[in-house]
Parts: sequence; C-alpha cells; structure tokens
Amino acid sequence: MRRTDIVVIGGSAAGATAAITARRHYPDKEVYVVRQEKQVLIPCGIPYIFGTLGSPAKNIIPDTLLEKEGIKIVIEKADKLDPLKHTISTTGGEIAYERLILATGSLPGRLPVPGFDNENAFPILKDIHHLEILQKRLQSASNVVVIGCGFIGIEFADEICKIADKKVTVLEIAPYCLSLAYDEEFCVEMQEAVRSRGIDIRTNAKVAEIQGDGKVKSVRLTDGTVIPADLVIFGIGAISNVVIAKAAGLKLGPTGAIAVDRAMRTSYEHIFACGDCAEKVSFFGGRPSPLRLASIATLEARIAGANLYGIRREHDGTVGVWSTAIGNLAMATAGLTETAAGQNGYNCVTVVVDGLNRHPGGMPGGAPTKLKLVFEKNTGVLLGGQVRGNESAGEIINIVSACIQKRMLAEDIATFQMGTHPALTASPIAYPLVNAAELAIKALTVLRPKA
Repeated sequence: MRRTDIVVIGGSAAGATAAITARRHYPDKEVYVVRQEKQVLIPCGIPYIFGTLGSPAKNIIPDTLLEKEGIKIVIEKADKLDPLKHTISTTGGEIAYERLILATGSLPGRLPVPGFDNENAFPILKDIHHLEILQKRLQSASNVVVIGCGFIGIEFADEICKIADKKVTVLEIAPYCLSLAYDEEFCVEMQEAVRSRGIDIRTNAKVAEIQGDGKVKSVRLTDGTVIPADLVIFGIGAISNVVIAKAAGLKLGPTGAIAVDRAMRTSYEHIFACGDCAEKVSFFGGRPSPLRLASIATLEARIAGANLYGIRREHDGTVGVWSTAIGNLAMATAGLTETAAGQNGYNCVTVVVDGLNRHPGGMPGGAPTKLKLVFEKNTGVLLGGQVRGNESAGEIINIVSACIQKRMLAEDIATFQMGTHPALTASPIAYPLVNAAELAIKALTVLRPKA
C-alpha cells in the first residue's frame, strides 16, 4: 500500500488549485493528485476547441503547474473511499492518506427525452477523446442543434458557426437566452447579437424527442415543430459527481452535492470537498446555490487546501461572477440581477449608466459600455451589477464583485479611488462605477422618509 500525507481526487480547476494551495501552506507534506485523465482540459475553454483553437490539444492545463510544486500526479481512477481507514482504492491499488480533498467535479446534465442516447447526440464531457470524436463528426454535419441557450450553448453555437457551411439552431425553454444570468434588457441584446451572426435561436422551445433510428435525424418540439439535425449538443447544465462520496457515506446537501461547512470540511473532519462536487450556499442569505463555475471552484479549492491541518480560511458564500463574449460584444454579471434580487425578497434601487470605456472615445479599444447596479433600498448595500461592452467588461465586473463581497454602500463606491488613463479606462469625470453610485445615492435619498 502506498502512503502519503495529502490526496486530492480530481485534477481539473478545483483539484489542481487545491493541491497547489496545500503544498504552499504545508511544504513539509507530500501531496498526490489522483486523476484518471492523462491530460486535463481547461473547462471554460471547451467551446473554443471547435472554432478559435481548432484542437483539444490547445486547451490543456499544463502538468508543469503541479510538477514545479513537487506534487505527484497519479494517473489512476479512484474507485472507492474508506473514511474510517483513511484509504482510497484506485485502479493501481490502495493509497493511505492523512488528509483528503474531493474535487470530483460534475457530470453533464441529461435531457430525459426519447432519443437522448442516439448516435451523434453529444453531452459535453471534459474528456479529450470524446471531444475529438465530436469535432470529427461536426466536420460532416450540415445541421447542428444545440439544446440550451446559457453560456455553454451560445458559445458552442458561435464557435461551430466558424466552421463553414453549418446551419446552427439553439433551443431554449425560457423566453430569452441567458435568462438565469442577466436581466431581460441584457438578454435581448445578446440574443440579437447571436442571431446577427447567422445562428437561429428559438426560445420558449421545449424538446419532446431526439428523432432518428439509432442516429440523430431531427429534433421534435412539444408544439410539433421538427428541426433537421445531423448532430445534437446538450448544453443544459451539470450535476455534481458524488459517486465516491455517496458510496462512502459522506453527508450530501439539499442540492445533492457533498455537504461542507464554511471551511470546506465534509461530514468527516479529515475530508474536504471543493468545486462542482461540493454543496454551495449563496452569499445573499445562505440559501442553497446551484451555481457551478470554475472561479467558484478555485476559490473553494484555496480554502480547502489551506485548512487541512488547521482552519485558516472560511467561505462567505457564493456571489456568482461570470462573463461571456460573442464577437465584439461582452457581457458580465456579479451578484444578484434586479430580477433575482426581487425573487430573493429584496427591495431594490437600480441605476443604469451608459458611456465610453476610454477618454476620449476615439482612443483604440473604445466602446460603448453599459453598467447596471442593484442596491438594497433600506441600507444602500450593493447587491449586484451587470456590464455590457467589449472585453473590458470582464475586469469591470471583477471590481463590482469586490465591492459586493465587502458589502460596500453606495456612499463607499461614490468615493472609490480609481486610477484612470485615456488608453485604458473611462474618464475620471464619467467613471461608470462612481457615477452609478452617485445616482443611487440620489435615488435612495428621495426614497427615504424625511426626519
């Protein structure tokens, strides 16, 4: 039997980050990463394999990230966990450990309709061989249907359109694409941008059947519409991979993921979990959160890895920060949208500012930028923000996220000290975050009763 100090099961974003963090905090401890993949894909880069990158081989997390930290990579499948004996069983035998981190990730969602398992119906697996087969089949497909119009759906559709002579249709059960991520006005703008690139988006579309005699031929909707399809891609989310944890008797949470505390400890004190396999609670009120993002996974991994031999960090809850880009249009969100805030029982004040992200606007990289902020009416605390613009939206939303996590008030943001430069940012006179906060203060003052 092999023996080591720390074992991490899973080598993707959460697993790699957890192992590196553990090694840095506990340099005298030996760390194993046990994974079944010879090479690990960058999860968020998967859609770009099919257009921009051109190959799964160009979307790999390099093993040098682990090797330079002295972490041992074990290419074996973990089959069983015995929490009482502090051992895991793999295809290569048993490994005994002191501390264990489960970073087993997630599995693609399956659409429970007839024909979902037909040939050329592809879930999105984080597996190079699977994606190479998908890439090969796409070359000969004329009609491609993507089911699900979230981030994965629109990014896959746009990348596939970069391959010549493809008719791409995206099906969405909701009234708008990205409706779980943005308020309606942002969804509409992105939807128009996607359609302008030759993609057919059909909303309020519920799939009844993937038709074909063992091989995909068409997709039938519940209203009777039949859409020709040589190939179908499912972009309908993911479920936590808890197979090993469940079999070992670890407690599961309300969403079916592994239950963890704020230190990312499971129901066994020496076992931690992070990433898509771990249960999440919202930063806003502590309710269970369904979010599955690489940025959340790596945050949780840095907490888990630091806490193995003594609690040093705790999780305040999932804020939810994400972005996407189609062509020159980028959109990003942090925290609660206006719609989500209302659904969570908050009374809100929302403000919107439009302007240019450079000064003057004729500078290279200049683009119209829209920022929408959501504040809690009674306290003035920032709850969320959305950005529409060009690539600068990705970093603007990270600033918004920092403000949310520090529970900043509109007054705090209005006196935020920013650095500006004509070639890099909006004008200091019209800096969107500060201007939005000033408008919120004005609205909050009007709404508050006079003494």
